[in-house]
Amino acid sequence: MNIENLELEEKAEEILALYKNKKYSQIKDILTEINPTDIALLFDEFEPEQQILFFRLLPKEEAAETFVELDNDTQEAIIRAFSDTELREVLDELYLDDTVDIIEEMPATIVKRILRNTDSETRASINTLLKYPEDSAGSIMTPEFVDLKKNNTVEDAFKRIRRTGVDKETIYTCYVTDESRHLIGVTTVKELLLHEYDDKIADLMETNVIYINTHDDQETAANLLSKYDFLALPVVDMEHRLVGIITVDDAMDVLQDENTEDIQKMNAIMPNEKPYLKMSVFETWKSRVLWLLFLMVSATFTSMILNAFEDKLSAMIVLTSFIPMLTGTGGNAGGQASAVIIRALSLKEVDFRDIFKVLWKEIRVGFVCGITLAAVNFVKIWFVDRLLLGMDGITLKVDLVISLTLVIEIIFAKAVGCAFPVLAKKIKLDPAVISQPFITTVIDALSLLIYFALATSILHI
Repeated sequence: MNIENLELEEKAEEILALYKNKKYSQIKDILTEINPTDIALLFDEFEPEQQILFFRLLPKEEAAETFVELDNDTQEAIIRAFSDTELREVLDELYLDDTVDIIEEMPATIVKRILRNTDSETRASINTLLKYPEDSAGSIMTPEFVDLKKNNTVEDAFKRIRRTGVDKETIYTCYVTDESRHLIGVTTVKELLLHEYDDKIADLMETNVIYINTHDDQETAANLLSKYDFLALPVVDMEHRLVGIITVDDAMDVLQDENTEDIQKMNAIMPNEKPYLKMSVFETWKSRVLWLLFLMVSATFTSMILNAFEDKLSAMIVLTSFIPMLTGTGGNAGGQASAVIIRALSLKEVDFRDIFKVLWKEIRVGFVCGITLAAVNFVKIWFVDRLLLGMDGITLKVDLVISLTLVIEIIFAKAVGCAFPVLAKKIKLDPAVISQPFITTVIDALSLLIYFALATSILHI
């Protein structure tokens, strides 16, 4: 059973009421009807000692599926509370890639205990996966897949699937390897079902296999799964030997993590994998303060420009009133361009070779947007600010300076906003790092320079 968000609190209250009356069998009946992902969400409503008790009520298979979905703190608390026998039962039900993910987030004492409660073959596989670079395809793959030989018949394939499939993360996609484990083909259970029992795998397998290398970026693997709508993607080593697969559920986790990280970076926040409510005030402060300090110091350039034109501003105070609008509009325009280009870069829609095409397009977009905003702004200043609000000092020339500034700054903002992420990608920096906050700071300075240059030229101040 799936739980909607609105039902979550009601279900938690029901379980807590049963808990107070020690009706554990009824709690077990409720939990066994709920999807493991929803159980993990439900556990956030309980105290640590209640989480451990309720987890013990779950059947082994459901307990393992739930354990994978729990946050790191809850996983650690459960491991510490479990006996070696209980821990071994959970670990036996976990897929290897999920075990590796848990180990990577646990303190050393917990890792030692987990490894102590796994068999030698599993420990060897875990150690192999842990050696792959962080964020690589090898670090998120699972070595649990169905492999066939090209000389097998369909009947042989079904026998192998029945014999080994219970321990595999997916059995729908089957991979064909030679005697040296080199990947030579792929087929599916659907294909097997549509052929006769005595047909050879070599006659029905697809030989044009899309795969990824163990050291390729995990985001590349996720994008390939998304692009081709695969359920799993084979992972090969440097000698083209099949060593694992990446399943679509792992790819979704990667994309979610990457999107979260990009959003954090784009808003001047150091990435942190913890849920918001699980982060302490100190951790939240630490993730934000460095960028805030950088942006505060970088705003010195804006102050320097304002100081340089202080005499001109004092000669025509009305110009000061429109500085926030101009800098804000320029920052917004640049932010739009950078967001679109960062997304296009992540989807491989553009790369460094397209930089001039991107610049030319965004300059034209900036010109059209600038003209539109300037026209509306010209009328607004003349009739609203001057006549309705009675602002002193507004003349046609002042209105013209402000409106022309909008046109030029938006063109520059669009160009900067699209160029910086592409250049960052070229020099192997994360485009999200220099997006909204950094670009806004640069555009603020450019906007002021354009504004004062036009004011000096047109108003002769």
